[in-house]
Amino acid sequence: MRHSLLLLYLALAFAATAAPLPRLKVSDNHRFLVTESGQPFFWQGDTAWELFHRLNREDAERYLKNRAQRRFTVVQAVALAELDGLNDPNPYGQKPLVENDPTRPNEAYFQHVDWIVKRANELGIYVGFLPTWGDKWHKAWGAGPEIFTPQNAEAYGEWLGKRYRDAGLIWILGGDRPVDQAKADAQKEINRAMARGLRRGDGGAHLLTYHPPGGAGSSEHFHTDEWLDFNMRQNGHTAEFTGRYDQTRVDYNRSPVKPVLDGEPIYEDHPVSFDAKKFGHSIASDVRRPLYWDLFAGAFGHTYGHHSVWQMWSPGKNPVNNPLMPWSEAINQPGAAQMQHGRALIESRPFLTRIPDDSIIVTDRVPTSVPGAGRYHFAATRDSDGTYAMVYAPIGRGFKVRMESIKGPKVKAWWFNPRDGKASAIGSFPNTGEREFTPPDAGEMLDWVLVLDDVAKKYPAPGRIK
Repeated sequence: MRHSLLLLYLALAFAATAAPLPRLKVSDNHRFLVTESGQPFFWQGDTAWELFHRLNREDAERYLKNRAQRRFTVVQAVALAELDGLNDPNPYGQKPLVENDPTRPNEAYFQHVDWIVKRANELGIYVGFLPTWGDKWHKAWGAGPEIFTPQNAEAYGEWLGKRYRDAGLIWILGGDRPVDQAKADAQKEINRAMARGLRRGDGGAHLLTYHPPGGAGSSEHFHTDEWLDFNMRQNGHTAEFTGRYDQTRVDYNRSPVKPVLDGEPIYEDHPVSFDAKKFGHSIASDVRRPLYWDLFAGAFGHTYGHHSVWQMWSPGKNPVNNPLMPWSEAINQPGAAQMQHGRALIESRPFLTRIPDDSIIVTDRVPTSVPGAGRYHFAATRDSDGTYAMVYAPIGRGFKVRMESIKGPKVKAWWFNPRDGKASAIGSFPNTGEREFTPPDAGEMLDWVLVLDDVAKKYPAPGRIK
């Protein structure tokens, strides 16, 4: 009891000095998110779907501090959680709704949600807030039951919007469920009604998106809806580029232009393609590749996930798909710490002018070598002014680039290490023709980023902010 009171005292003391998180909005070019003052916002997210449901305050504090130390800016969590979230109470014995009625939220349950949202904000983290997991409006795998209609969805959304109007969060509808073609109009209307309620409740204070099922994107059903501020994809739990991660660029190219984000790529220590017997479990390199594939395809940020952390699994809890370790151990896995290096790299160069451009890479005589295929796909990005370019090499294979992608007469080249965030200068070169670069280590599972800068810009080392 004394320990709990101490934690509460410290949290209140921190809150007294912590500045509120700035509001977020879509950038003027409709490609990125920025703060209300126009500062670029990098979404470095984590899937903490069961955070509100399975963790007590002491454990939530441990989790959130860990993510803040690793420079995460968003944690994605669900109010009406997937793992029997309606009927299995939280650690304090509370269920979210009275008699599973969305118009009768349980105040005691949401006070715990309030505490977590507030604590995340105090640590500089926005909450990607899912009002519900999708099996509450769509009959699919999951505990259910279906409880939503357009009418009660709108009322629930308005209640949530009013309650969290001043919090630092982003609304995420959907919850990993497809729209059933046989019931498409009704299911779309449930989501649209909830969006209307949220907008009315918070007065438009927060951005709004939609979390789709695996291999899909919010654009498939809602791209032209006014309430959908940016597209979220779930490229899913495969390790291959083609057919999944290449779809980020497809959404980037849609009209009208909207920002795009991969909100659920392959998780660390997850059964690859849900078939561990055939493919084993993913490792840190499997989660690094989608980070750079997505960013270099035009995504404004990226979400990481760990198979134990999303479900906040610990011994005594029912496991889903054989997690390898408790969540409290999994938060320290290497892939989670390496996400911040991608953020630092992007933030060390002009942010709002960055565009995808694979034409920087010279296609090899054997194209499946360079630009590559499967998990060995190379990807490139640059800024629209031609002051810098970056090429992601997932393996230690030499490749050529078109130096003309940089406009200045002289180009400085760097190698950036995605595993430790360190950069080393290669040298300066005249900006003519094609030039071959070979990564510092030929290890086939060791990835690298080649960074090319206009020398005249005097940019700092990649990953270092001036």
